[in-house]
Amino acid sequence: MSEEKASLVVDSVTKRFDDFTAVDGLNFEVRPGRVFGFLGPNGAGKTTTIRMIVGITAPDSGEIRLFGEKVGPNVQDRIGYLPEERGLYKKMKVVDQLRYFAALKGVTGSDADRRIDRWLERMNLAEWKSKKTTDLSKGMQQKIQFISTVLHEPDLLILDEPFSGLDPVNVEFMIDVLSEFRQNEKTVIFSTHLMETAERLCHDIILINKSKKVVGGSLREVKESYGKNVIALRGSGFGEILNDASLVAKRTEHADEIEVELTDGADGQALLKRLVAAGANVTKFEQVEPSLNDIFIERIGEANLPESERNEISETIK
Repeated sequence: MSEEKASLVVDSVTKRFDDFTAVDGLNFEVRPGRVFGFLGPNGAGKTTTIRMIVGITAPDSGEIRLFGEKVGPNVQDRIGYLPEERGLYKKMKVVDQLRYFAALKGVTGSDADRRIDRWLERMNLAEWKSKKTTDLSKGMQQKIQFISTVLHEPDLLILDEPFSGLDPVNVEFMIDVLSEFRQNEKTVIFSTHLMETAERLCHDIILINKSKKVVGGSLREVKESYGKNVIALRGSGFGEILNDASLVAKRTEHADEIEVELTDGADGQALLKRLVAAGANVTKFEQVEPSLNDIFIERIGEANLPESERNEISETIK
């Protein structure tokens, strides 16, 4: 893809704080009209990278380009940024806060009021319009913060851990809202350690760990490149076929099914034919696609890490 068509280009970017390297030679591009997942465990360097993208801090080396230009005031109004650390004025009414945030991005008067009313209605918060922040639940405050991020109708929406503090119902609601945003040909970048949510939303991803890129590309390409030949089986009468090392390298018994990893070069269809020919009752035969969680753990070599670090990674990417 040519750089001119990219909404964002991060080119060999490094950021250090004294002797600590927070981001190390990071490279990636974000295409317009796509949802881009910026993924990895807590402390991997995601927030630092986002802060450089929006101009809060600058890289020590490398370059960031937004819409073909260097990061600067001339492109800032095309960005909507929801930081991980939220910030609403506790004693101010919701509508007054939203008018204020809209004005900061050049949206005022009846245009701002119209957008505010539309978004409050969409978020099921219309009746809270004249309430103060302290009257709202944490989830409601999160929604108000999101509204403040999109009132100026940005071309690029950057969300840092957008589902933090939301209950499962509101997580589903926000996923629907972001899907609508994507359908309007806007570009969305969101940073998260919730891999299952990323799988539902993202066209493209980058996985980072310890300040460095681990893997990146379209979600489909990443999954296909790391896919193991694994089959989920359910039924009976499999006999000794699953013990044939020429077909099955590994088998794992679950409560109601068996997961088998085929031997390199083995064909799943050959296994199925053997089972059918032997008279097995096969009620499920499904190729298992690797999850982002599986890919991440495999790619960083979790098995070779100290136990304390393995536990930390397992917890932060659930």
